[in-house]
Amino acid sequence: MRLLSVGLLAALSLCCAWGAGDDEEAKGLPTGPGKDAVVKVCLSCHGAGNFRQLRLNQDGWSDKVADMVDKGAEASNGETAAVIAYLAQYFGPDSKLNVNTAPFQELKAVLKLTAKETQVMVDYRQQNGPFKAVAELEKIPGVPAEKVDAVKEKIVF
Repeated sequence: MRLLSVGLLAALSLCCAWGAGDDEEAKGLPTGPGKDAVVKVCLSCHGAGNFRQLRLNQDGWSDKVADMVDKGAEASNGETAAVIAYLAQYFGPDSKLNVNTAPFQELKAVLKLTAKETQVMVDYRQQNGPFKAVAELEKIPGVPAEKVDAVKEKIVF
């Protein structure tokens, strides 16, 4: 009986830790119509990094969401439409990158950084707080200023 209780406690702890991570990821997503559907449908299976880095157009997101539904994601037709619209708006090819909330994968993909350069940027952000200007990003030791400058029109704070 004691062994069962210990196992149950461990399982509950993992579930709570998993849920806390989902809450943090949800907080980092842009606020807008469809966010709740994305949190419910997408974050129940994987992290936001899986979709934040893709930058697909409307058709691309439609195909990707249909594929996820085919693989078992549970969503009504309305939720599916809301997810596609949200992802196309906030993670489409021309969408902006919030460098203060973007996870590692998104920073790496959108800024076209190496893994090492991305980690330097993430560490800098954690140690120094939110970025305020592109010029600040261009001065991070270990992150090439020309890479930041090349996509500065996509960066927001």
